[in-house]
Amino acid sequence: MSPTPLPPRHEPDAPRDLVGIGIGPFNLSLAALAHPLPELDSVFYEQRPGFDWHPGLLIDGATLQVPFLADLVTLADPASPWSFLNYLKDRDRLFPFYFAERFHMQRAEYDAYCRWVAGRLPGLHFGHQVDAVRWNPERTLFEVDFTQLDSEGEAEALGRTYTRNIVLGVGTAPHIPEPLKPLVDTPGIPVIHAADYLAHREHFLTAEHITVIGAGQSGAEVFLDLLRNRPAGREKIHWLARTEAFAPMEYSKLGLEHFTPDYTRYFHALTEPVRDRLVAAQWQLHKGIDADTIAAIHDELYRRTLHGGWPDAVLTPAVTVRTAGRVATTKVELHLEHGQQGARTRLVTDAVVLATGYRERPLGQILAGLDPYLHRDSAERPRIDDQFRLTLDPSVTGRVYVQNAELHTHGVGAPDLGLAAWRSATILNSLTGKDPYPLPRRTAFTTFGLEPQSQVPLARHTAQTLTPLVDGR
Repeated sequence: MSPTPLPPRHEPDAPRDLVGIGIGPFNLSLAALAHPLPELDSVFYEQRPGFDWHPGLLIDGATLQVPFLADLVTLADPASPWSFLNYLKDRDRLFPFYFAERFHMQRAEYDAYCRWVAGRLPGLHFGHQVDAVRWNPERTLFEVDFTQLDSEGEAEALGRTYTRNIVLGVGTAPHIPEPLKPLVDTPGIPVIHAADYLAHREHFLTAEHITVIGAGQSGAEVFLDLLRNRPAGREKIHWLARTEAFAPMEYSKLGLEHFTPDYTRYFHALTEPVRDRLVAAQWQLHKGIDADTIAAIHDELYRRTLHGGWPDAVLTPAVTVRTAGRVATTKVELHLEHGQQGARTRLVTDAVVLATGYRERPLGQILAGLDPYLHRDSAERPRIDDQFRLTLDPSVTGRVYVQNAELHTHGVGAPDLGLAAWRSATILNSLTGKDPYPLPRRTAFTTFGLEPQSQVPLARHTAQTLTPLVDGR
C-alpha cells in the first residue's frame, strides 16, 4: 500500500529559511548555533531513528583525537548552552571531569553529549528520509520531498517542504575495497567493516585467527582491543596495512595549524591541481595513528614477552589485498602483495575487520534535481565557494551549503570536528547577512603563502535579505 501523505504542520506557502539534510555532528552543530537566532526558521531531517555516531567504534577507552573544546559550539560561542561543559553541568559531572584532568574526552562520552543536544534541540526530525531536492523557478524556492519512516524503517507518510536555503550534512559511508566487496555482501562470511566492529566483537573474539586490514586510528584501536582480549601466546592476529608504515598522526602544535580557518582559506585559494596533490600528500595529518595508541599497542606486545617468546601477532605494512575468496565455507583466503618487495603470498583467516576508512557520500542522487544548475570542476566534483556553498547557475537564487563534502576544495580540515563550530558560524553569517557569530581574524602563527589571504570572508556582506517569517509559525 502506498504511503499516505503527511499532514502539513504549517501552510505550504510559508517556506523555511533553511532545511538541513542529515543530522550528524556537523549539522547538529549548525542546528545548535542556529537555535538562538530568532530570524532564522530552520528544520533538519535525518532518516535514522535517532542520533547515532559511529556506534561500532565506541570501544572502551577510545578517545577523540581533538580536545573537548572542539565540541559542537564552543569555538564559535563559548557561552552557548549547548557546550560540552554545560552538558557536564547538567549531568552533575563538572567536578569529576575537572579532577579527571582530561583534555580529550572518550568517544562514548562525545556520543552521549551529542545525544543530549539532539534530544533537547527543537526542529530536529529523525525518521525522515529526504528523497529529492528540486529548484522551483516559479516560486524561487527549493522543494524538498521526504518520507516519514516508522520504527521499523518502513515508509509511513510522504511530505514536502519549501525552503530558501539547504545545508547538506549527509556524512560519510564505510569504504570497502573492491576485492573484498563480494565477501562483505555474502551472509555468513565473517568479513565486516570496522564501523560494525562492536556488534560482532564477541563472535570475533572466539575466531581462531583474525585479520585486521588498515593502519589508521580505527585499525589500531580494533587491533589493540583484540590483542588485549586474546590469550597470551595464542593471539593469532594479523594486522596488515597498505601504508609504508604504522605511522603516527602528525600532532605537533604547528602541524595542527593545518586545521585552522587560516589554512582552510589558504587551501581554498589554491588551484585545483595543487589542491588535489596536497590532499593526497597530507594523509598523515588526519589518517595516521594517535601516538598514545601506538604506545599502548607496543606496551601490550612487550608485556607478552616478559616470560619468554613472542606474541603470535604479525604486523605488516606496505601490503595490499589483490583478491579474496571463501575457503572451506567459513574461512577467508586473502591474496597479498608486498609493495616494496614485489612478493606475493596467501593468508587464510577466520575473520576479517576492514578498517579501511570512510568516503564522502555521493551527492549525485540527492541532488539529481539540481544537476542542470550545478557547476563542476575538471574531475566532475561540485565546485564549492569559500562560504561552503555549491556553485550554482545564477538563475538559482537559493543557496545550498555543504558540510564535510568539501575535502577537494577546503582541505584536510573538512572532516575535522575542530572546525565544525567555525564552519557552522560561517554558514550562519552567510545566511543571515549579519555577524551573529563574529569570526576570528587570525587563527594560526603560520603564514601559509607569500600572498596573504583575506582573513574574514566577505560574501556575507552581499547575502540576500531574509523574508520576514509568517506570523504564528
